[in-house]
Amino acid sequence: MASGVQSSEGIAMDRRGFLRAGLLGTAALSTISLGASLSGCATTPAGTVAHASGATAEYRFLTRDDLVLLRALVPVIVAPGLPQDPTARQAAIDGTIARMDQGIYFFGPANQHELRKLFDLLNFSVTRVTLARVWSSWDNASPEAVNAFLNRWRDSNIGLFNKAYIGLTKLTNVSFYGYRTNWHLSGYPGPPQPELQTLPQFQAS
Repeated sequence: MASGVQSSEGIAMDRRGFLRAGLLGTAALSTISLGASLSGCATTPAGTVAHASGATAEYRFLTRDDLVLLRALVPVIVAPGLPQDPTARQAAIDGTIARMDQGIYFFGPANQHELRKLFDLLNFSVTRVTLARVWSSWDNASPEAVNAFLNRWRDSNIGLFNKAYIGLTKLTNVSFYGYRTNWHLSGYPGPPQPELQTLPQFQAS
């Protein structure tokens, strides 16, 4: 359980819907990502991590390489919703990534396997350059370079890239906008007060 980073309350991960989307569920990705696996990309969960924002989180799926990747992607994907204050902004990014990890942990083996292939693909320098066309490491990638990469995969004629884009942005947006503190940013007022006060699922800490 995260300490200093909020829990995943308010997030409704549609695991079956995510699986039906077929995120990179093809032999092509398996072939491409084999090089990433053989390159020695870290696949051990990051464990306890103290973030720059001062929060601490326990990661059970995401690796330290994944955290670097997502610190580059998350601010671009949810840019309009992030606070302007640097400290609050960093805390929002850290919290979103922690909730992504919590959600993925409960996705089940099939979705976890597909996401691991995707993250390895993006973390492996050769495929990051050739397929994502991001030349610098993720910790040095500019927001413009990240945005261009996302737009290329969104608009690509290759369905594999389209599905990867949908998977990345869906997971990120649900983890950010699905958190109750950020509900108002999407125009969602939250559950009706009578239900909020009486139903047991809303009483859990």
